[in-house]
Order: sequence, then C-alpha cells, then structure tokens
Amino acid sequence: MSTDSSDATLDLTISENIQSLLKSYRKMQMPMGQYVSFIMVPSVGFLIVTGILAFVLPLPMSIRLPIPLLGMLAFLSAVFYPKILLSQRKRQLNNRFHLMVTHMTILATTKIDRMEVFRTLAEEDEYGELANELRRVVELVDTWNQSLDDALRRRSNEVPSDTLSDFFERLAYTMGAGQSLRKYLLTEQEQILENYATVYESSLDNLEVMKDLYLSMVLSMTFALVFAVVLPVLTGTEPTMTVSAVILLYIFIQTAFFLAMRSLSPYDPVWYHPESKPSAVESKITRSFYFGVGLTAVLMVISVTGIIGLSPIGLATFIPGISDPLPLPFYAVIPVTPLIVPGFVLNRAEKRVKARDQEYPSFIRALGTTEAVKQSTSSDVLSTLRNKDFGPLTNNVDDLYKRLNMRIEPTEAWRYFTADCRSYLIQTFSEMYLMGREMGGDPQLLGELISENMNRSLQLREQRNQASTTLIGLLYGITAASTFAFFIGLEVVNVISELGLDLDTGAGIDVGQIIQPDVYNIPLIEFLLIVVIMFSAMLSSLMVRTVDGGHKINTYLHFVLLAWISALVATFTRWLINTFLAVG
Repeated sequence: MSTDSSDATLDLTISENIQSLLKSYRKMQMPMGQYVSFIMVPSVGFLIVTGILAFVLPLPMSIRLPIPLLGMLAFLSAVFYPKILLSQRKRQLNNRFHLMVTHMTILATTKIDRMEVFRTLAEEDEYGELANELRRVVELVDTWNQSLDDALRRRSNEVPSDTLSDFFERLAYTMGAGQSLRKYLLTEQEQILENYATVYESSLDNLEVMKDLYLSMVLSMTFALVFAVVLPVLTGTEPTMTVSAVILLYIFIQTAFFLAMRSLSPYDPVWYHPESKPSAVESKITRSFYFGVGLTAVLMVISVTGIIGLSPIGLATFIPGISDPLPLPFYAVIPVTPLIVPGFVLNRAEKRVKARDQEYPSFIRALGTTEAVKQSTSSDVLSTLRNKDFGPLTNNVDDLYKRLNMRIEPTEAWRYFTADCRSYLIQTFSEMYLMGREMGGDPQLLGELISENMNRSLQLREQRNQASTTLIGLLYGITAASTFAFFIGLEVVNVISELGLDLDTGAGIDVGQIIQPDVYNIPLIEFLLIVVIMFSAMLSSLMVRTVDGGHKINTYLHFVLLAWISALVATFTRWLINTFLAVG
C-alpha cells in the first residue's frame, strides 16, 4: 500500500514539473515554434554529434567520456532555459512589488484619476519588470479600448508572480464592483505589507537552510582534501593531481553555493548611486579604493618578483625584525592587505547610511504632519525641523532647508538631499513623497504611509542583518577550522618526509613499500592549499556582501580579514605540529 502511494506521489510530482515546464514555454517572449527551431533543434544536433565523437575519436577513454557530457549540458540548458527565465522574471516582479504598491497608494490619494496612476508608474524605470507589466495594462486600455478591470484581469492570468496575479485579480474585482482605487489600496496596505514580510522572511529561512548545507559540504570537502594530502604517503600515488582535483571540486562547490545564496537573497539594497550627483562620501570611497588597489598592485609585483628571484627586494625587506624568507602564506596575504583601507572606509560610511535610514521615518512623519497642521510649504516647516535632532540625518535636513530656502527647484533640492544620504530607501520614499505633494496629496497621510512602510522595511532589514551576522560567524569559524585541518595534514607529511629514517629494518620488512614520502612535492602542495584558502576567502566575503545587501567594496574588508586568519592559522599549525613531532 505504501509503495503504491509513493509511486502515485512520484508520478504526480513528475506531472506537475512537466506542466510547470510547459507553462514556462508558453509564457516566453519568443514564440514556442521559433524557440524549438533555433534553440532546441541545434542543441539536439550538438548532443548527437558529441555522442558520435565519443565513439569515433582515437583518444583515451578519460578524454572521450566528458565529450557527450558537454552535449548533454547544452541540451539540458536549452530545455530548462525558459523555466529559469520565468523564475528570474518572477523574482524581478516580487522584488519591488511592495514599493510599487506603496507608490500606487500615494498616487491614488492625490487628485489624479486612476488611469493616470497607472500611466505614471508605467514610466518609472526603477520598477523594471513591474513597470513593463503596468505598461501592458495601459496599452490594453488605451490601444485596445478595454476597461481597466478587464485589462487587469487579463494580465493576472499572464504574469508569473502569484503575488502580482492575486493583486491584479482582487483590484479588478474591486474596481468592477465600483470601489475607488484610493479606498481599496488604503484598506489593503496592511495585507500587502504582511505578504511582503512573509516573502522576505521566507527568503531568509531559505538562506538559513542553505547555510547548514554549506557547512556540511565544506566540512566534507575539507576531510576529502586532508585525505588527498595524507593518503599518498601510504598508497604511493601522485598526490599533486589528487589534491588538484579535490581543490577544483572544492572551489566548484563553494561557487555553486555562492550563486545559490545570491539567487535566494531578498532584493533590499542599502546604497543609492546617482551618477549625476556625486557626494563627498563617494569621493572619499573612490580615493580610498584607488589607494588600496594601487598599493596592492605594487606589493603584488614586489612579492612575485621577490619569490622568483627577479628582484633582490622582497616583502621581508619592508617588515622590521623579520628575516627573509617569510612563511609562504604571508606572500599571499600581505599584498592584499591594503584592500582593507577602502573596506574600512566603506564600512564606516555604510553604518552612517543605515543610521540615516533609522531616523528617516520619524523625519518624514513629522514633516507631513506639520505641513498639514500649519498648511504651509516644506521650506517653512523645515525651518523648525532643522533644529530637531535626527541623528546622522540632521545635517542632511539642514542642507535640504538651505537649498529650498535659496529657491532651488524643489525636485532638484530633494534629489540633492537623497544623493547626499546615499540610501536606497530614503531615495525611493522621498521620490514618492515629493510626487504625492506635487499632485496635491494630503501631506499628513503621505507621511504616515511612508513612515509605516519604511519602518516595516527596517524591521525586515534588521532580521537580515542578524542572518548576515550569523553567516559571518560561520564563515570565519569554518575558514579557521578548514585551514587548520589542511595544514595539519601537510605538516604531518612534511615531517615524515624529513625524518630521513632507514626504512629497511633488516627484519625482512621493507617499510619503504608501506610509507612512501618521496612522491611529495611539499612546496607545490603548500602553494595549492594557499590558492584554495585565498579563493575560499574571496567567495566567503562575496557571500557576506550578497546576504547583507551592502556595497560591493565592503567585500574587501572581509576578504582581507579572512585571508589573514587563514595565513596565521596555517603558520601556527605548521609550527605547532612541527614542534610536537620534533619533541616526540
């Protein structure tokens, strides 16, 4: 009975996956027939050709075997590409959905009609795929003379996002029943925020699962790499090729987990980068970046030329009290150390951006409420608010008042304000407030809506910060542990190789057939291990940046710290094992 139930469940799962795949083909921008003709048929032909080549080429089996695998990879990529494309489009629709609905609510509270709301949002390139969907709704109404509720209902059946589809369907039903867009959106605000929070928290839960899987896989690959280093002393096999193969697999697995975390992380950027309005903090970050990268390049040249003997000047020349040669790991980490300068500068600037985000909801609520009570302009209200303490946002509020008081055009003054703040959330919600005020919206209602939405976003971001903190602890810990394991194995083999014992005991036992240290090239294996710990430090720092949503340069700080942890642990491990075994 249980076997029949399992088979039925398996058949149902396979059927659902096939239907989902066919659905992705139907929702492609390219016609299905055209995709089959230009993509699928060539991929099948390539698969057949690679299969034939695997039989007819006069090459060893180890070389012929991967050839049809290449053809299979191309064929599977062609089969599942529409599914991947649909998944990416769904993610793009969900990423900015709550911001789009908040913007729509703000516009709906103004004096413009409901179609103008959709036309305005359709022109907002910031919303990406969401703007395209709204543009399609506008085209159905303006070009094909459909009613708005019919257009929404038709697009609800076409969009890949369940969240957007449900929103379009309920909005169509509500407006068809005669309810105003303004009343509906104000009523649904709490529900929309809850749905967004559910999706956001689900992404964070998926990251937690991915972290556990990552820990398990990295520990497994660490043991595999240690065995690849140690076992050849007993088997007599070539260790360099074995270690290189395990390292490639190790790097491949880490890269796969990085890509998975990037796809699972919720879209919630911290920084805003306007190209036309540079700020002082941006200039400071740029200068520190060029300084760090330039000094790294100089030290890299010194390190490489010193190692290979092209230059009499080595890294030890610049380190007082240290005689050359340095331990090999330091030749890798010292040149990249200057990258900590832009990483540190960026980290401090990012903390100020996040601090401004925390103060912005109270500022925008106070601004909207005071404007409504005094029935005055933003400039008049800011003359009072500029004296309030908004933490790191205080100077930006003061600068906004000065620009408005100098009769600078309000739109430009607010855009300079958001450019100085460098915050994605502040820029997005300030644009909403400005647009709502220009179109006659109630400032108190606008301030309350924006404050509520931003507070919820900050609460979710706090959960994300906690997830990134636990990830940082995990990555730093596993970096130290894996490096310790790598170099324990290497130093044990190195000590055995240097013992110089007469392995012929004279008792009829040729120990040289059991323990074979001569197969090792210790410096080469140490170099390979340093390559893997540096690559691991790079991918780990990229994972941290991906999960916390911060600036790209923030990667440098964690990269340098992880690299130094690996180098210090490697050097200490070799010294410790060598000391204990030498004493023994």
